[in-house]
Amino acid sequence: MTDENPFAPPTPRAARPAQEPPAPAAQPGERSAPPAGEPAPAAGQGSGHVTERLTAPVPMMTVRAPSGTFGATGAGETEETPAEDPAPPRRGRVGAGAVVGVVLLSLLAGAGGGAGAYALLDAQGPARPADVALPQPAGGTAPVERPEGSVAAIAAAALPSVVSIEVRAAQGVATGSGMILQEDGYILTNNHVVAEAADGADVVVTFADGHEQEAELVGATPDYDLAVIRVDETGLEPLVLGDSDDVVVGDAVLAVGSPLGLEATVTTGIVSALHRPVKAGEAAEAAFIDAIQTDAAINPGNSGGPLVNSAGEVIGINSAIAQGPGTTTATGNIGLGFAIPSNQARHTAEQLIETGTATFPVIGVLLDPTYQGEGVQVASEPQQGTPAVTPGGPADQAGIEPGDVILAIDGRPVSVADELIVAIRAKAPGDPVTLQVRSGDDEREIRVVLQERSSGQ
Repeated sequence: MTDENPFAPPTPRAARPAQEPPAPAAQPGERSAPPAGEPAPAAGQGSGHVTERLTAPVPMMTVRAPSGTFGATGAGETEETPAEDPAPPRRGRVGAGAVVGVVLLSLLAGAGGGAGAYALLDAQGPARPADVALPQPAGGTAPVERPEGSVAAIAAAALPSVVSIEVRAAQGVATGSGMILQEDGYILTNNHVVAEAADGADVVVTFADGHEQEAELVGATPDYDLAVIRVDETGLEPLVLGDSDDVVVGDAVLAVGSPLGLEATVTTGIVSALHRPVKAGEAAEAAFIDAIQTDAAINPGNSGGPLVNSAGEVIGINSAIAQGPGTTTATGNIGLGFAIPSNQARHTAEQLIETGTATFPVIGVLLDPTYQGEGVQVASEPQQGTPAVTPGGPADQAGIEPGDVILAIDGRPVSVADELIVAIRAKAPGDPVTLQVRSGDDEREIRVVLQERSSGQ
């Protein structure tokens, strides 16, 4: 910001001498004497009348909001933009008092001198602005057609069933999104949105029409990052969970939710990848998601909201966004968002509503995170007292031994431990899977029936 204050009071003019009586007119060929107290004009200088102008300098201000603040400006967060013309020397300046005076004068003129003002405009003739009549649409305003399947039509159908969630804990307030599952008050969201509710935090749901309801936690699982809450209300309009197995890359999708607390926000994009292994959350309670990847804009606050296909069906629950290498906090949308497939969400939500807990499948092995090579290696030794292969577990019954390398699951190659875990978590307990296993130089296919484990175990 420039040091000069463009709104300082005007600099007082120098006092002028009292006006003298007009001098007699000069005769032809005779030069008139200058008034007393004023020097004679220099040689070659004309004697025409000079009009003094008061010019206010242009203030140099371009304000930008500081990072992380919505609609606010911080001290020192300004940068100067020089005016195009250099400031002339000894310019007058218009102060705040002068601005107020102009405003008051305008109000008084509008109240008492309107007729005189219009008379003056009439006298000026062409200077008076002409009446303005902007062009109108031919034949009146035509209705905009929004056919079934358009983004507007899908959004209009989905928005009444999407809610904003606020969790009020002692350490602060967290916000997220959710979708109505059943007309009797069940709502699906992410576990990380309402995790504090398990410790007594208040959960408040805001519906599309603006009314609020307190909610209770029905059940949650960090393993799939899903939770169900319930409000004491009936007659709600649920969204339909579609079949995520039918989704293909390139399908058009809408992400609906409350990013950054901005309720009822809709963004569009496509499904950009499938079966993306995503590990979200802290290591102790990490969620392993066989995710749908989308470029629809997803930001903090979208968590728990639905990812909707062109038929208006929910094919995913928005849960995570990618962040660049080296960043430790979410930086906002970069075109890489991830959603929990709807088939997984359906299975887990049903368990949470029925029992308050959820289960996930296991094969009963510990994996070696230090292994470098093709596939994923089963640990060779027990880890912290836990055997590498669980005795009597699915892998043990199928003949897998410590040190074996798992190359693929159901024909899908795996190269890191998270890929194998995510592929298994995408199944249900009791499902069979086919593992391609290498023991030394021997490779074979093994059929394994997955066992069940409850969240928190």
